[in-house]
Amino acid sequence: MNRQPIEIGEWYHCYNRGVDKRKVFLGPGDYDRFLLLMYTANGHLPSHTFHLREKQLQRFLAEDKTKRDQIVEIGAYSLMPNHFHFVLKETRAGGIALFMQKVLTGYTMFFNKKNERTGALFAGTFKSKHIDDDDYLKLLIPYVHLNSVELFDPKWKSGRGSTAAVQQRVSQYPYSSLMDFIGKPRPERKIIGDAIFELYDSLPSAREMLDDAKEYFTQTNTEV
Repeated sequence: MNRQPIEIGEWYHCYNRGVDKRKVFLGPGDYDRFLLLMYTANGHLPSHTFHLREKQLQRFLAEDKTKRDQIVEIGAYSLMPNHFHFVLKETRAGGIALFMQKVLTGYTMFFNKKNERTGALFAGTFKSKHIDDDDYLKLLIPYVHLNSVELFDPKWKSGRGSTAAVQQRVSQYPYSSLMDFIGKPRPERKIIGDAIFELYDSLPSAREMLDDAKEYFTQTNTEV
């Protein structure tokens, strides 16, 4: 299936999963390397991170003062054991394609070397879906942030389970940008941009995002 052209100034839901639905993140170090690549790859310069293998993600982000000429606006993200979701804005022609190529190629090289394997890690080229209005974007943000619900309570998406218990768990999940949206200070805030926050007169709470996410789950059949 051919991907629709990506246009400057527009938001897109980009996602992919591991080849044969395999896990692509096997531990905290893998998640941290992927997040580090998301940060360092968002620019025109090549992203070299092998020399940073001893650096902790949060320490690197806290100490890095590099002014990056960003090629995309990262609005939100969520990493899961066998897939990921991004909300990206095309700010320069070819920016999203270049960003995804740098992140996925860099991570595949890291993962394959670490695990002594060869070949593709992700299931072909990334998938993208145009976000054509602000209302849809406001529904997608909670969906992406709260994708980790399935790790804690898979039944919740179908209307069962405890929202209060889920809220506590997802609000502490370190591999999405939810904590940045609900105001928890952390170095990972540098990964996402500021434009997404301009959508809101006031930012939604984690509970409000859970309610919105449940609405999205019932309205769509998005699958990666």
